[in-house]
Amino acid sequence: MKLRTLVFGGALALAAVSNLAQADDAKPVPYHYGMPMNIAKVLAMNETPTDDCKVIKADIKFVDTAGKVQDVSYRKMSEACDFQN
Repeated sequence: MKLRTLVFGGALALAAVSNLAQADDAKPVPYHYGMPMNIAKVLAMNETPTDDCKVIKADIKFVDTAGKVQDVSYRKMSEACDFQN
């Protein structure tokens, strides 16, 4: 009985981990002007690192007000522009 429970629990854990890995592989949806965001909680913000002041691709992963995780990409000026005069 214990072996069956252990195997069943391991299978459930493996299924949960594989679902998380599949969710991370999803491409971010490109932002378009006027797109409703409805952000309830920000999970992560990433951008391409660079030392040059230029437009780069960034993305934000968040939970919307309906509880669904969204991943949206957008264009922005790099952080290097903050330190240039």
